[in-house]
Amino acid sequence: MSGFDVDDRPAPREHTATPFSEILERRISRRTVLKGTALAGAQASLLGQALASEPRTAPAFKELTHGLDETLHVPEGYTHQVVLAWGDPIFADAQAFDPYRQSAKAQSRQFGYNNDFVAFLPLPGAAHPSTAGLLVVNHEYASSAMMHPGSPDAWGVSREQSDIEMQAHGLSIVEVQKQGRAWKIQPASGYNRRITPHTPMRFAGPARGHRRLKTGFSPEGIRSMGTFGNCAGQRTPWGTVLTAEENVQFYFMGEARLTDEMRSYKRFGMHGSDVARSAWGMFHEHWNLDLHPQAGMHAGWIVEIDPFDANFVPVKRTALGRCKHEGCDVFINPDGRVVLYMGDDQAFEYIYRFVSRHRYRPGDRVHNLSLLDEGELSVAEFEADGSFVWHPLVFGRGACTPANGFASQADVVIDMRKAADLAGATPMDRPEEIKVDPVSGHVFAILTNNMMRTPLAENPANPRAFNRHGHILELIAPQGDHRAKFFKWDTFIFAGDPKRPIDQARYHPDISEHGWFSCPDNGTFDPLGNLWIATDGFEKQGVADGIWVSATRGIERALPRHFLRAPRGAEICSPCFTPDYRTMFCSVQHPGEGSSFDEPSTRWPDFDGMKPPRPSVVAIAHEREKVLGS
Repeated sequence: MSGFDVDDRPAPREHTATPFSEILERRISRRTVLKGTALAGAQASLLGQALASEPRTAPAFKELTHGLDETLHVPEGYTHQVVLAWGDPIFADAQAFDPYRQSAKAQSRQFGYNNDFVAFLPLPGAAHPSTAGLLVVNHEYASSAMMHPGSPDAWGVSREQSDIEMQAHGLSIVEVQKQGRAWKIQPASGYNRRITPHTPMRFAGPARGHRRLKTGFSPEGIRSMGTFGNCAGQRTPWGTVLTAEENVQFYFMGEARLTDEMRSYKRFGMHGSDVARSAWGMFHEHWNLDLHPQAGMHAGWIVEIDPFDANFVPVKRTALGRCKHEGCDVFINPDGRVVLYMGDDQAFEYIYRFVSRHRYRPGDRVHNLSLLDEGELSVAEFEADGSFVWHPLVFGRGACTPANGFASQADVVIDMRKAADLAGATPMDRPEEIKVDPVSGHVFAILTNNMMRTPLAENPANPRAFNRHGHILELIAPQGDHRAKFFKWDTFIFAGDPKRPIDQARYHPDISEHGWFSCPDNGTFDPLGNLWIATDGFEKQGVADGIWVSATRGIERALPRHFLRAPRGAEICSPCFTPDYRTMFCSVQHPGEGSSFDEPSTRWPDFDGMKPPRPSVVAIAHEREKVLGS
């Protein structure tokens, strides 16, 4: 889910709280069983006794081995099907995919590139909700060298090639039906839709109409142009989809340092031509900050889309703040308020929470569509004693005052990173997806890695200096109240090789030689509370990325098992299930990354000498149609 070759150097900030590296060194989890450290023996024994009476929830399947080759692997007894691949026509009148004769017009009617987030939404009134529904899929970024004959770099593309790449961004909404054992797209469906960087959108929430959102495209600051850099996302209980704009800084050219937003852009990591990795600004003035200096303020938001209503104008929900959003998870608190957890995916950035002002009303769609426009935004500061506090990011409270440059809540959400700096938030190791366990109600924060963490010399209590493997935290709301100001936190897994002392990896003591992983990126829960973990970056160590699944409680807590292995160059993104848990959809993003259109390292999934590798959505199922993992 990284997008491009992400530069994780920390953006300059006005204040830095205690680095998370120092906090982790002070607190060794009392609940996570350790494998690969001196603490493993006694602690594993005590924890084993304490959890022996808890139910076994871990899924059962024959574990895959680590490896790296050109194809996709699933466990024995499972099958996989490519449901959608880059360039597949998704409308009845769309052109067939021809990588040698591609055009922007054709791409606008075809499945986009580098699919990431996937949601399956059952069709309303469907007799079998697990066999008919909509797939809503993000398209995070383009790769010029993999998309075009001749393998040009991002600055060597023609205007038509640049426009093809632009049309390959955004989202695809596609109706699918299960016919026999196979999933089929429905090209004639009225639900099918492409959302691109040119799709008209609107702003809602505190920043709507603010002067800092006024551009040539939107003189009133109430409209926006499209969405791009879309990484993760989430379904809402009221049937919409939230999509997260992440590495949007790569799309803008011009001299950001010469604009009135110089300081804000610098904190965001948006430096115009200095970091641009897209030619859009050469051909379309909206992405040139010299011509439209406020255009960068239109990117970095959570966008809400109604996939069942083609007339619904997507909404950028400004109350949720502006950053490099990896994703967001939606939880209905016991009091009915909507809680969103969000991660800002860059080294030393933060974990955020939003709590709606008004309560969710089941069945009241009109009311629920306004829930994300009013509420309290906050950011987490972790303490060494296993507690943490949510600091409100609210105008007039704490540091969010005119003395610090905030004139309204609009300024707070536009400069959410600055507000979090001043609040004393804890800089984290690339917080990506944050998911709520449907069984325990605990929150699991997935942190991919942080290669920039400064090693703490001669400090043996710190096992994770130069954190290249990442880890997963467990956040615990008191009495299940996710509105609470104070939470508890614990470690769940420190990723890495448990046989390498230098990694300081921590898992259940029974971890297999193929059960360990590196660089957890995103995931989901099944109804038993098992966490399905997808990785991004394991291949840098010669092992394919994929999916591992682990119980989060009981005697097999923190015992991941290898379920799916990606083709060479690819990562796996966004595992999601049908309601009966008999099909899992997920994205295979950027297969062959690091090679080229002309000399690819794999030709998955077609293995056709005339086709390059194609990012795809796959469906995984048991041969006997059993529940996944059973």
